Amino acid sequence: MPKRPRPDAAERIPDRPTLSTVREAARDCQACDLYKRGTQTVFGEGGRKAELMLVGEQPGDAEDLAGHPFVGPAGKLLDRALEDAGIDRAAVYVTNVVKHFKWEPRGKRRIHKKPNAGEIAACRPWLDTEIQLVKPRAIVCLGATAAQALIGRQFKVTAHRGEFIASSLAPLVLATVHPSSILRAPDDDTRRQEMERFTDDLRKVAKALR
Repeated sequence: MPKRPRPDAAERIPDRPTLSTVREAARDCQACDLYKRGTQTVFGEGGRKAELMLVGEQPGDAEDLAGHPFVGPAGKLLDRALEDAGIDRAAVYVTNVVKHFKWEPRGKRRIHKKPNAGEIAACRPWLDTEIQLVKPRAIVCLGATAAQALIGRQFKVTAHRGEFIASSLAPLVLATVHPSSILRAPDDDTRRQEMERFTDDLRKVAKALR
């Protein structure tokens, strides 16, 4: 018996999309197998005309349960960095390349697992539509997965973090680390240094937007 084609995310986007109608359409997305393990789709949130869009890799455990992006430990760290950089979180649109939490069990814990190229490609129509609707002046890619998805597969955050990259996606595009990487720092001194570097990257964007 022939295998049924998987429904394409692009086919679910309304003819005259708005953020609310696209968010609703994404709720039942089955464009890849991640919907089977994730609690729910975690769509982007923020101002409809936000000047700044932050794009991470995928929702984490807390986000998967709450249904909102960047509300877990990394999100709280992001909030602090945004405040220190003089950026109002309420005026920012936050989202992820992949809208379902990919995880593997470790005892009673659900441990983050990196999405693969197929899962990223399957979810891409949602992100493209968010960018088209919000039309941000600046996009900040948080971490390697987001940077490689939006800037190019050969892009290395370690080599080019904090640099503005020419892109058709927005007038200002920059990549930095994902705040979760700061939480994984081996000691307090390293964590403080990495937090300052991360905040400096956001300050650079804030200055460019003034």
